[in-house]
Amino acid sequence: MDVRRPVPVALFVLAVWCGFLRAADRPVIVCYGDSITAGYGLAYGEAYSDFLQQKLDARGYRYKVINRGTSGATTKDAVAGLPYLLRMHPAIAIVEFGGNDGLRGVPIEASRSNLDQVITALENANVKVVLAGITLPPDYGPDYIRSFEQMFRDLAARHHLALIPMLYVNLIHVPGTIQNDGIHPTAKGSAIIADTVFPVLQPLLHKERDAVRSQ
Repeated sequence: MDVRRPVPVALFVLAVWCGFLRAADRPVIVCYGDSITAGYGLAYGEAYSDFLQQKLDARGYRYKVINRGTSGATTKDAVAGLPYLLRMHPAIAIVEFGGNDGLRGVPIEASRSNLDQVITALENANVKVVLAGITLPPDYGPDYIRSFEQMFRDLAARHHLALIPMLYVNLIHVPGTIQNDGIHPTAKGSAIIADTVFPVLQPLLHKERDAVRSQ
């Protein structure tokens, strides 16, 4: 009987387990939003959250990015999903809702109230929040669009949040960044969105061991 055999096996199991623990202890960044976040119409790995994970990894940030986007979701759905989101104990949440409210003509105050509930619940759970704004097609009228866009700025000011006023700001007039539906980003557009999100997110991040300690 070879008594030496169990030793390398045990070491291998220990190494795998330690690797699992290192992955599991990474603070979580949740991308919480609608179809833009979900990666509607894209192949697996082409949502902006995937490109954001690549950027974080390349720069030595030990965070795990989780996509919790749901196509068709409204700010009311965002409120309903809070219990599940909070059970994930994220360190940071990138909140991107409102587009479907606007497309359905939901009163601005209703959307504002729902987003306020989401932000407040996250803050009470010590989750850092990045708020991502969006705009609407011009046929919704300048007054409604102006009020809609102002909603995000007002919420960011009230809660002292990191704000991306317009998630699509760097996609405008760039060919190949929007799908044929005229709404959702392509893979190229998702990569640009990740580039837009990263500098706003970066001040909230810590590197290496500090990332685990800050959770």
